[in-house]
Amino acid sequence: MKKLKKDLEAILKALTGLAQKVEKLQEQIGEETKLTKKPKAKAIKTKAVKKAPARKGAVKKAVPKKAVPEKAKPATAVDTVLAIIRRSKKGVGMAALMEKTGYNQKKIANLVFKFRKQGKIKSVDKGVYVKA
Repeated sequence: MKKLKKDLEAILKALTGLAQKVEKLQEQIGEETKLTKKPKAKAIKTKAVKKAPARKGAVKKAVPKKAVPEKAKPATAVDTVLAIIRRSKKGVGMAALMEKTGYNQKKIANLVFKFRKQGKIKSVDKGVYVKA
């Protein structure tokens, strides 16, 4: 503890000495500039921004994308089931949805549950759904 205290005192003396030297230098510089010329407006110095080094990786050739029409994109399960329900006038049952889409009963039940919560469809009878 005593050694640490002595070290801190030594650092304090060194810093005060440096501060006094800086003040003397500022006074000397200030006197020289007053004698020579009037000080000009100081220009704002900006720090140089270092650019990140470029990554060297595998160069990929640009492949032109083929124009894919909007209808040709694969539809999601949500889109297909909702489209089938919206097209029907009298309503669609679970069996018809399973047959047309090829999905299992659990997947269709989950989708129907989501649609009912969102208010997109309503049930006419048990297992028969129509657009809302």
